Amino acid sequence: MTLINLMNTAADLPEGWRSLVLGEVGTACVKVLRMDEMPVEPESHAATEALLALDGQLQLEVSGRRISVRAGELYMIPAGTTHAVGPDSRGTLVIVELREDELEDSP
Repeated sequence: MTLINLMNTAADLPEGWRSLVLGEVGTACVKVLRMDEMPVEPESHAATEALLALDGQLQLEVSGRRISVRAGELYMIPAGTTHAVGPDSRGTLVIVELREDELEDSP
């Protein structure tokens, strides 16, 4: 078993928006990252993605709609849904998503 302090791990990352894989659960990986108030360009993924704000807030634009994910809230982005991160996103974020090699191997 492994105990990870998510806040300290995110704070120790060399730069914002650079995630660190903490481990795997089945075919999904669990990542942590530090948001640094900079926007992130629109993207979409082949599988559903779970975004959990541990502290601060995540400002999303999903299908033209603005969504604020605050500390303690989880937002699920359906597969294939385009989303972008707006400025003023700050704090610690946990991401749960399929491993990239799983996505490449799927039909």
